[in-house]
Amino acid sequence: MIITGNDSMVDNMLYVTYLVLAIILALVLVFVIKGLFEGNIKKTLLSVGAFVVVLFIAYAMSSGTDLDLTPFLNKGMDVTESTSKYVGAGLYAFYALAIIAIGSMVYANIKKLIN
Repeated sequence: MIITGNDSMVDNMLYVTYLVLAIILALVLVFVIKGLFEGNIKKTLLSVGAFVVVLFIAYAMSSGTDLDLTPFLNKGMDVTESTSKYVGAGLYAFYALAIIAIGSMVYANIKKLIN
């Protein structure tokens, strides 16, 4: 449809996609909240708190000034130091969470081998 230049159909498909995405997000939110109240709320809140702490530490670690913004601004891209700081924080959080996930898998397998 894009190649033929029929933009009206692309717009309609985008609206359908947005509608399906909104329905899915609403259902996920409903089932997450339902699961929170059915399970162990203390353990869930502790996990969410630990995740938020990792995000705050990642945000504090990123500087946002380690990137030369001139090439982006010359191309007309709206990249600021705060955008760079958010991207850096996301990368640091990803690295930390990946290390935690890999470490917990290794720990669980070693514990299983010992038992």
